[in-house]
Amino acid sequence: MIPRLLEKYRAEIAPQLMSEFKIKNKMAVPSVSKIVVNMGIGEGTQDVKLLEKSVDELGLITGQKPIVRKAKKAIANFKVRQGQSVGAKVTLRRAMMYEFMDRLLNIALPRIRDFRGVSRDAFDQGFNYTLGLSEQIFFPEIEYDRITRTQGMDITFVIKNAKSIEQARALLKSFGMPFKDKE
Repeated sequence: MIPRLLEKYRAEIAPQLMSEFKIKNKMAVPSVSKIVVNMGIGEGTQDVKLLEKSVDELGLITGQKPIVRKAKKAIANFKVRQGQSVGAKVTLRRAMMYEFMDRLLNIALPRIRDFRGVSRDAFDQGFNYTLGLSEQIFFPEIEYDRITRTQGMDITFVIKNAKSIEQARALLKSFGMPFKDKE
């Protein structure tokens, strides 16, 4: 079964971007190639159960098993040794990516209290967009009663074939990304 946002991209978004930015080749249209969800779990170095619970929650949210990230260097001030587990990461591609994006944009972000939109300027030099969430409870897969500790996460949309920030922003806006109005 083809995800809803992928069908929308092929039928509406790609032709719209081709006409808006005068792109002649279909293969040169900006597209989202992958979504990387990263969760840093600093207190996971002292409490292994906290790390396991956070990894399970990230797996529920994304629908894919996360990779446990290890510390590359020892940092004495943070009581972190080299090789200790300090976070979890998931890289989503293809159908899983579109399903996650659909749930994020249409279910999770509207559930944030006093939400006025995401920043317009969170693009890097490669025209990738990074969004930070302060809690995991915005996702419906997480049961609020079973939360022991709220955990934030970073979500990076890796965009290929974008020649400018305007093209990348237009792509995400056409998917339904709720950007803040210009101030």
